[in-house]
Amino acid sequence: MSRVLAYLGPSIALSRLVLEPTHNLMTQARSPREMHHADLNSDGFGFGWYAADDSAAVYRRRSPIWHDHNLADIARSLESDLWLAAVLHDEGTAGDLPRGMQPLREDALLFVHDGRIPGFHQALRDAVLDFIDPEIAYGLAANAPSDLLFGVLRHLLANDCEAGVKTAIGQLYALLDEWLPAGSAQANILVSDGERLFVGRHAVRSDCPTLYYTTDDDAFPDAQVVASEPLTESEFWHVVPEDAVLILDPMQPPELIALETMPDR
Repeated sequence: MSRVLAYLGPSIALSRLVLEPTHNLMTQARSPREMHHADLNSDGFGFGWYAADDSAAVYRRRSPIWHDHNLADIARSLESDLWLAAVLHDEGTAGDLPRGMQPLREDALLFVHDGRIPGFHQALRDAVLDFIDPEIAYGLAANAPSDLLFGVLRHLLANDCEAGVKTAIGQLYALLDEWLPAGSAQANILVSDGERLFVGRHAVRSDCPTLYYTTDDDAFPDAQVVASEPLTESEFWHVVPEDAVLILDPMQPPELIALETMPDR
């Protein structure tokens, strides 16, 4: 599991999300309030944003977030109008290599997964690798469930030019239900295409990890923020419903879509 967040709004320094709020991401790494399967996120961290050329960029470390003594300077210096970030508990990638760590990126996509898939080596890995295009499979860290899920999402988008991210998330969840006829999974995912945020909350025979969003917190004027746990004590944080996709667009109010109403499910 992880603690994750996403931000969409006026450009702000990363420190405004990771270090400054009362219950910031650093605090959630050390002392999460609502994480049921662990009490520490010390297996790595990362954040993603979009560079001046609109390409996705990431910074990831295989160490506890509080061990990075450069973070304070980086976080107050980097500004963006879109952020994805995560602090990780047992992401599943051996050694110190960043492959499979989050956020994941490919072209204009940024991706974060929060959840557990117990026994995924047996129940999910072969099904995913049989399903996706070989060129996508070749680049995956196959021992990281987040990478497998991102591979499926990329395959769905690449093989249906008309399908948007919203539709692909619904299809991904339908496939996950199909591939785990007796297993369980937790699969909260946050995806950005560089302009919008797509937030899915879903589980298979399990509880969903917590997930909240706000559009009215005074700490983030004119912004939309998603987080595993509210970053502030504001009353304007709302629970993302289970079995739903939340779409955040800087030009539109939030849109919530129940998975059962989506096509191809």
